[in-house]
Formats: sequence, C-alpha cells, structure tokens
Amino acid sequence: MRWTTAFGFAAIAVCLGMTRAPLAQDSAAAQQLRPPAAFAGIADPRARSVALFEEAGKVIAHPRCLNCHPAGENPTQGDAMRVHRPPVARGDAGFGPVVMRCTTCHGQANYDPARVPGHPTWHLAPAEMAWQGRSLGQICEQLKDPARNGGKSLAEMQAHMAEDSLVGWGWSPGAGRQPAPGTQAEFGALFQAWIDTGAHCPRG
Repeated sequence: MRWTTAFGFAAIAVCLGMTRAPLAQDSAAAQQLRPPAAFAGIADPRARSVALFEEAGKVIAHPRCLNCHPAGENPTQGDAMRVHRPPVARGDAGFGPVVMRCTTCHGQANYDPARVPGHPTWHLAPAEMAWQGRSLGQICEQLKDPARNGGKSLAEMQAHMAEDSLVGWGWSPGAGRQPAPGTQAEFGALFQAWIDTGAHCPRG
C-alpha cells in the first residue's frame, strides 16, 4: 500500500532521515559545467577528450548519480551518501525486493514537505554499473564497455545521459538535496563531445 497522506510522508521522512535543513551549496564554480568550446584550445585530441570527460565527471561523480550506482546491493542517500534508511536492497531489476519496493516510499514526483524524492521509475542502476568506490578513469572505461554499461553503445549511452528523465531528476532533486552541476543538456553536450574526440579516459 502506498502512503499518500501528509502524515504518511512525514513518517517516511523520519525513517529516511530527511528532516534536516538543506546543506549549504558548494561554490558557484563547482555547480557549473564548462561547455565543449571551452576545451577547443587543447591541441592534443586525446588530452582534450580526457578533459571533456573530467568536466562531465563533475556530474558522474556527484552524489545525485553515485547514490543510485552503489557498489553493493544497498543504495545510499543524501549529499553525504549515508546508508539508506530504512534498510533496503536492490531486489529484482533494481526496484527493490517484493516486500519493500522502491515505490512503497518514492512516489511519482518529489514530495518536498517530507523531503522524499520521487520519479515514476525510481530504481537503482544495474549491478554491473556500480560506480561507488571507483575512480573517474575506471568509471569511464566501464561506460564504454557494453558488458558493464547495460548493453549500450556509446550513442545509446549518450542518449541515456542527455535525455533520460530519471537521469534528469539529478538536476531537480527536491528540497534538501544539491542538484548536479550545470544542466542535463550541458552534460549531454559534454558527453557527446567526449565521444566525438575519441572517448579517451583519464588514467587510473
């Protein structure tokens, strides 16, 4: 049964530890993304490609993304990436176990009075797309590998980054959560420019 009353959502917020005040925003520079044109002065194509991915990495390595790309079976939450409360597991296809589906608490949209995030398809990324605990270079290589990126080509991966509405939630995460840097369109443009320059990855 889904909780739809204000009381119910407030109770969820207590369980999830979401009743704290919003965290202070990072510096303006950290919340912006430089456009692909800003890297045109890098003469070496490989170095330019790496620089483009590192800029896109401001989003990829942000808590809005990492929380749903856990290294194990349990998501994290919040800007501090705390262990999810109440305890939940990945379950079938990342939507949680039968007895505790993600949609039990997470509705169709954010419920800001209780600071409960929401989206129609709220779920974890596939287990093979675990990012937490990995370097940006390792994540980069993973994104290029269909065996570890959900079976996607680079073009399909770019469309996912630039157009998927659940990815887009990261820029509209609701009260008490810092949005990902820049915009989804800017992120998608950086990701495409990275592909166009050879999709080279940072070392390490």
